[in-house]
Amino acid sequence: MAAAKMSGIKSAKAPASVGATVFEHELEAHRLADRLPDLLIDAQRIAATVAHGIHGRRRAGPGETFWQFRQLQSTDDAQLIDWRRSASSDHLFVREREWEAAHTMWLWPDLSPSMAFKSHIATVSKKERAVVLLLAIAELLVRGGERVALLGLTQPTASRRATVKLAEAIAQHGDEPPLAGSLPPAARISRFSGTILLSDFLDPLTDIKARLEELAGNGLTGHMVQILDPAEETLPYDGRTEFLSPEGGESWVADRAESLRETYQKRIAAHRSGLEEIAHNLGWTFLVHHTDRSASEPLLTLIMRLSAGGYRWQSGTTPMLTDAPAKRPALFRKGGAA
Repeated sequence: MAAAKMSGIKSAKAPASVGATVFEHELEAHRLADRLPDLLIDAQRIAATVAHGIHGRRRAGPGETFWQFRQLQSTDDAQLIDWRRSASSDHLFVREREWEAAHTMWLWPDLSPSMAFKSHIATVSKKERAVVLLLAIAELLVRGGERVALLGLTQPTASRRATVKLAEAIAQHGDEPPLAGSLPPAARISRFSGTILLSDFLDPLTDIKARLEELAGNGLTGHMVQILDPAEETLPYDGRTEFLSPEGGESWVADRAESLRETYQKRIAAHRSGLEEIAHNLGWTFLVHHTDRSASEPLLTLIMRLSAGGYRWQSGTTPMLTDAPAKRPALFRKGGAA
């Protein structure tokens, strides 16, 4: 991992100029913005699929939504007794309501140049998968009454249009800090919130550790999702191969790429072990996802882990989208907002 991000792996050719590389990154940013309506639709479909058949988190608390009846206890106030339900039994019952205190989840997708990599093995780039997962988990959290925000960019909201607003913010600021950086921004956020970071996490471990410790120092609980192209794990290249820096301006040619495979895989494994140790020391969770796998797999794992932290989602809801031809949200239609 000497080069902080070894994501750009291409056949040997003359290295592009720095100016051309910057232009390519700008075009990639525009392509992502053009794809966002489709990615938003994908995210909503995935969220509806994962939510179907799972049980949302329910806890007793000072809300207004009825949850269940339970027998009166000595510590309960007599005003809590439900006399209609108690009249049909030899016991006294009280109405127990569901906890409705909203949590805040700060979401961050790594949209740096290395995330644009897509090998011949994968069907999508790491960047597109990060955006889809972010929008899908936001959709599920908002349906459950939680608040979501982009780390260092937007304010928390529980609006039903929150997912569309996040997509709009990504379209407008995807090529700017804090989204275009390879590390999450050092933002000041409310205590005892949560965060989900979606990145390839291929920066030096010392830099990653310092930034995450800064975020966790404010009582933040976190979930790290490392998104990798399968080629970044296996290095499935043979013969003369040129490795291009995703940031541009640097290249390195290997005469026999297959001779590097064993050493490369060991370094990738060691880097991952370091990431797992960082997450463990912070009390965070760590998850690896490959872009040749279904996006619903990491989403379901995230939901299970969020439920352990008290976050809610709404299960059994009617999917926002049907099998009818997908329509672009009015916000993204050509000609401007509706």
